[in-house]
Amino acid sequence: MEVTTQPKAYAAKNFQTSLFSCCDDVGVCCCGTFCLPCLGCSIASDMNECCACGLGMHMRSVYRERYNIPGSMCNDCVVNYFCACCASCQLKRDINIRKSNGEF
Repeated sequence: MEVTTQPKAYAAKNFQTSLFSCCDDVGVCCCGTFCLPCLGCSIASDMNECCACGLGMHMRSVYRERYNIPGSMCNDCVVNYFCACCASCQLKRDINIRKSNGEF
């Protein structure tokens, strides 16, 4: 079997929004605040993962690795431990932005 195309390599860059940019997408912020499990299922669905996998540092780490976003698993763990809602909202906002740009 011959390989005819290579996977896209993304230039290293940060998340599209900051951790505390809740006002950038009020709908995502409300979903994360009032129904965090629903937001987690939405994230998992976007990434073709099991709904139970939507929240947590492992999903953030997989996403960072996929889009070459700098960071570490330790950082992902700390962010999710202290502010799971903000971390999940940031991830969902980034997914939405990448979808609208055709990068997702």
